[in-house]
Amino acid sequence: MKTRNIVVGTIAYTLSTFTLAIVWHIVLFKSLYVSFGYFTGEPNIALGFLTIAIQGFVLSALYPLVKVTGTSIVRGLKFAAIVGVFFWTSHVLAFVAKQAVPDPLLFVFMESGYLCLQFGIYGALIGAIYSWGEGAAKQVGAANI
Repeated sequence: MKTRNIVVGTIAYTLSTFTLAIVWHIVLFKSLYVSFGYFTGEPNIALGFLTIAIQGFVLSALYPLVKVTGTSIVRGLKFAAIVGVFFWTSHVLAFVAKQAVPDPLLFVFMESGYLCLQFGIYGALIGAIYSWGEGAAKQVGAANI
């Protein structure tokens, strides 16, 4: 059951994050991100997809190891908040620290909004995925009694 949850969690993270990343960074706000210096040339879509898939695998495998309380969705959102803050510091703050961004406050605001959406969606999904796995395991255990 654990392997299934990791695979489904990886797929959920990859599809939701990749779709959101394309729409947010390339469709809706590309000119703004170009002005931030976020892109130099065209983005490498295939490498971006691979990166997101790896992140999804690591996060989905890590989820059952981080113990938080609450309903399944609340647990997923708490987990996503923890890892989201880590991503925020390594992605948003590090970007502003490494290069001169014309409007750093706007960049931080934009990327913070993006990451809140990304990890809010993923938190709800991973909480539901692991909840379904727990429910199925309980049903199997109950059937064996």
